[in-house]
Amino acid sequence: MTAKETMMGYKTILAVVDTPATAAQVTDFAAALADQFSAHVIGIHAETLAAVTVIAPMEIPDPTAVLALQEMAQTETSSVEKIFKDRIALNNASSDWRSFLSSAGYNTSPVLDSARAVDLIVASQGDSSALSDSRSDLENFLFESGRPVLLVPYIMKQPKPIKRVLIAWNGSREATRATFDALPFLKAADTVEVFSVDPPEKSTHPSYLAGADIAATLARHGVNVTISALDTEGQKPSAAIESRLSNNSIDLLVMGAYGHSRWWEMLFGGVTRSLIDKMTALTLLSR
Repeated sequence: MTAKETMMGYKTILAVVDTPATAAQVTDFAAALADQFSAHVIGIHAETLAAVTVIAPMEIPDPTAVLALQEMAQTETSSVEKIFKDRIALNNASSDWRSFLSSAGYNTSPVLDSARAVDLIVASQGDSSALSDSRSDLENFLFESGRPVLLVPYIMKQPKPIKRVLIAWNGSREATRATFDALPFLKAADTVEVFSVDPPEKSTHPSYLAGADIAATLARHGVNVTISALDTEGQKPSAAIESRLSNNSIDLLVMGAYGHSRWWEMLFGGVTRSLIDKMTALTLLSR
């Protein structure tokens, strides 16, 4: 990557340090991107102060329960803060730390304000088989942030260069947003493929040339881009994309996010939900 391309990359990266189990992984990936793009990393953690039992007959909160919950939240915050700061120090990255404690967790104005002022959010894949209230709050926050989100899959423990990129292209507003949000990655990659699944025939071009216009625009940015299209003939689109990721050893999948505001209600639609559940590559999502 040239000095000019580095200057045009992501300059402020938000690392969502959600749990001790994923803190080191997310921080390492954010720090690696900070090194690549000469960026600043903001580590963020939000604890939800759960509802507590009340004491009858006055129905006031049980002070013992309140104290215990606060101590648990502070312990969790201290744990992830230490992991973040230790990993950042190892990577010698520019950073600052922000933590929040409230009844709304990640869905408070200060947390959202932090997210909406960055170039890129880095977060862990999450576990859709165990959708806790806290994870649901976090996923809702990511959806509402208005910023591109780079999800790191469980299986990827160490950062590696993003050399091969696949853009899941359907011509939608969301796919367009994701493509341009990913431009720093695309310009630095060795190869970028604009991949269309079951594209419709249009008067401007046949289905096998779907994505030609966006590819031409990317090429003008210096992206080494190709286009491809696949008729699934009844196969699920998500399966076709998964196969492409595996066969082409893709490092980054770029795609639009669709659906409602809650991932546990099929956020991003069926195709995206399926791909997120089975992530094998870094995935950049925008809406």
